[in-house]
Amino acid sequence: MIRVHELRKAFGETLAVESVSFEAPQGRITGLLGPNGAGKTTTLRMISTMVAPDGGSAQVDGLDVQTHREQVRRRLGVLPDARGLYPRLTARENVRYFGQLHDLDDDAIDREIGRLFALLDMGALADRRVHGFSQGERMKVVIARALVHRPTHVMLDEPTNGLDVMSTRAMRDVIRGLRDEGRCVVFSSHVMQEVAALCDEIVVIARGRVVAQGTPESLCEQTGKANLEDAFVAAIGTDEGLAR
Repeated sequence: MIRVHELRKAFGETLAVESVSFEAPQGRITGLLGPNGAGKTTTLRMISTMVAPDGGSAQVDGLDVQTHREQVRRRLGVLPDARGLYPRLTARENVRYFGQLHDLDDDAIDREIGRLFALLDMGALADRRVHGFSQGERMKVVIARALVHRPTHVMLDEPTNGLDVMSTRAMRDVIRGLRDEGRCVVFSSHVMQEVAALCDEIVVIARGRVVAQGTPESLCEQTGKANLEDAFVAAIGTDEGLAR
């Protein structure tokens, strides 16, 4: 489980995250939904130990992200907003390198690459250099790289950004599969359809704060709206009377 309590982060004069608290359990998909600039990516970066918070705390399986960074990183599979692939390496070499960073032996890496490349239909991509890959092909490599060490928690920042319809459908199937395996899945998005199609729990973030959270149905009840889109608009417009 991931637990976040009153996380706060400022960059100079800019307060990126003011107060964010939520829980993301195993076997569930938790979506961070909010407009661009709401603080979603910064929140994910703090949980994944990429950025140190100025206040509050975050824990992964009870391990504090600041005092147990290495243990936390081993439990996390992260798809960052900056994809960071090595263009001169093949898809296989990119994923292998990250397996080595997680101290997997060669046999374990080969097994995981075989499993993931089959899951993601990457057979034709395996030994091609990443340079020149389409957005969808690059995303497959990034997902395989994030999952090569079999993390128990998976965090995805805008996982379908720039993908075509078929690649988006495939990505949704992968995310649901991770949940069905019992993993904790957290992803950020500003796309309403994406969140509605995937999420068991939704955390609405606006202006660096959590303004509402719950299931899609409970968010509609909290706001008195008939659909999730209207509930989201109501939530980011005012947080009065909404569950925290």
